[in-house]
Amino acid sequence: MNYELKQADKFKFIEEGEGETLLLLHGLFGAMSNFEHLIEYFRKQFRVVVPILPLFDLDIFHTTVGGLEKYVQKFIECRKYTNIHLLGNSLGGHVALVHVLKHPEHIKTLILTGSSGLFENGMGDSYPKRGDYEYIKKKTQITFYHPETATKELVDEVFEITNNRIKVIKIIALAKSAIRNNLGEELNQIKQPTLLIWGNNDTVTPPFVGKEFNNLIPNSELHFIDQCGHAPMMEVPDEFNRILGVFLAQHATKPNVGA
Repeated sequence: MNYELKQADKFKFIEEGEGETLLLLHGLFGAMSNFEHLIEYFRKQFRVVVPILPLFDLDIFHTTVGGLEKYVQKFIECRKYTNIHLLGNSLGGHVALVHVLKHPEHIKTLILTGSSGLFENGMGDSYPKRGDYEYIKKKTQITFYHPETATKELVDEVFEITNNRIKVIKIIALAKSAIRNNLGEELNQIKQPTLLIWGNNDTVTPPFVGKEFNNLIPNSELHFIDQCGHAPMMEVPDEFNRILGVFLAQHATKPNVGA
């Protein structure tokens, strides 16, 4: 499904549907395809918004979790969104956490899936020589329980990123920032109802990470999905949407989600 990429000021984003805002934040190797099933399902009840995070466009000093959070805050201010259901995957979850801690006023609920912020494994201890397609293919595949979820299009996209020297430098900067920015001591400040959806076979942010988030965030609930890796909304979209739909039905103005 192709969606119109809109632009307002310096921000590029997708916005589909009407209703309360469901704002989606992608991860380090994220793309619109990551959220395709989610957008299509929830656009019937929500205004589903996906900002394109400037992972490779910020100067190196601001290529951090905090720098991305400031971008998200300015985007929300620009678009005047309120009553936001904020969802983040992987690094996007980390950015969502920092945002809700700094600017809780417009956030109605928080949804995290495979989020960093406590612990995460990276692409590996060392980066491959540029041009090593098979290495990138294998690293992309282990993100998922089912390797075939890593389509050629997805592998090609990750390969293009990792084959660009400047982009690799910024990936490393973001990864190091995520490791340094541990939120363990702050999570008890989150007041919003929080949904945690975790793959039981996630090797990047393993199941114990989801359990720790659940322990530290006061008003949170945790759901595990079997035979699922780091990106449940891609690998098991029907089950992911079902769990999210039940949660949103409890907290959105119109309780008809997932009916």
